[in-house]
Amino acid sequence: MFDNLEDLLKHYEELMAELGSPEVANDQDRFRKLMKEQSDLLPLVNAYKEYKQAKEDEESALEILADENDEEMREMAKEELADARKRQSQLEEELKILLLPKDPNDDKNIVLEIRAGAGGEEAALFAAELFRMYQHFCDAQGWKVDIVNINDTGLGGIKEIEAMVTGKGAYSKLKYESGVHRVQRVPETESGGRIHTSTASVAVMPEAEEVDVQIDMNDCKIDVMRASGNGGQCVNTTDSAVRLTHIPTGIVIYSQTEKSQLQNKNKAFALLRSKLYDLELAKMQKAESAERKSQIGTGDRSEKVRTYNFPQNRVTDHRINFTSYRIKEIMNGDLNEILDSLIAADQAEKLAG
Repeated sequence: MFDNLEDLLKHYEELMAELGSPEVANDQDRFRKLMKEQSDLLPLVNAYKEYKQAKEDEESALEILADENDEEMREMAKEELADARKRQSQLEEELKILLLPKDPNDDKNIVLEIRAGAGGEEAALFAAELFRMYQHFCDAQGWKVDIVNINDTGLGGIKEIEAMVTGKGAYSKLKYESGVHRVQRVPETESGGRIHTSTASVAVMPEAEEVDVQIDMNDCKIDVMRASGNGGQCVNTTDSAVRLTHIPTGIVIYSQTEKSQLQNKNKAFALLRSKLYDLELAKMQKAESAERKSQIGTGDRSEKVRTYNFPQNRVTDHRINFTSYRIKEIMNGDLNEILDSLIAADQAEKLAG
C-alpha cells in the first residue's frame, strides 16, 4: 500500500508542475482534465502527508525516550508517541478507503424517479412526501432539482414523478436510495385507527452524457400534444408536451414541464439516455453481484430497503440494520446519518472483499 502511495505522491507533484507550465495554461481542455485529476487525488495526498508526519512524530518521540533522562520530558514524549500512533492507525484506515476503486458515476448528476406502489391514495401521499424529503436534502446540499414529469392525484399525492438533480456528487450520495420504501401509519381517512402499510419505489440513475449512450433516432417515436394539469385543464394552449417512445425497450417518457416543445424534447432525450445507461449498469452489476456479497448500492428496484413507521417514530434501513427514532427530521430531508451509514457499510464490505 505504501509503495503505491509513494508513487501517487510523486505523480501528484509531477501533475502540479505540469499545471504550472505555460503549454498547459494555453490548452484549456488539457488544463481542465489535469485540474480534475488533481482535485481527485488531493484528499489522498493530504491524508498520506499527514500519515508521514505522524510517522516522523513517532520516531522523534522514540529518540527522546531513548536519550532523555528528565522525567517531565519523558512523560511528554510518551504522550506524543501515543498520539502519533493513534493518528497513524486512523489515517491508515482512511487511506485504505481512499484507495478503493472509485465509482466512475459518483460525480454525475442524477435522474430521480418515484412511483406510488401498493396502498392507493395513501401510497401516492407517501410518494409525494418522499419527493419533498429528497428535495429538502438536495436544497441543503446546494443541488438543483428540476421536475421533468409529474402525474399527481389532485389530492396532494403523486402517482409518479421524474426529476433531474444537478450537483457535484449527487449520485455518490443518493445511489443507495433505489428500491422499495415502505410506510406504516394510520391514514387521516382511517376512522378505526388501524395502521396501514403502503409502498413507493425509488429509482436513482446517473445522468448519461451523449458520449455514454448513442441513441438511434430510427428507434424513437416522438408525439407532441398539449400539456395538461389536474382535471384535464390545459396548462398551456400550444402543443409543447412531448411523449418519447423508445421502441426496442418499450420505455415511454412524457415531458411537459417546459413551455417550449424543444426544451421538453431535450429533457425527454436526456431522461431516455439515463434510463438506457441505467439498464446497462444493471446488467453489469448483476454480473458482478455473483462475485460480490454486498448488495448495497446495486439499485435493485424490487428490494425493500427502508421502513418509515410513524406510530413508533422509527425509520429502519433493512440492508444495514440501521434504526433511527428521528422520523420527523428525516422526512424533512435530514438524511446525512442514514446515507453516511450506508456509505460506511458499503466501504467496509468492499474492504473485506
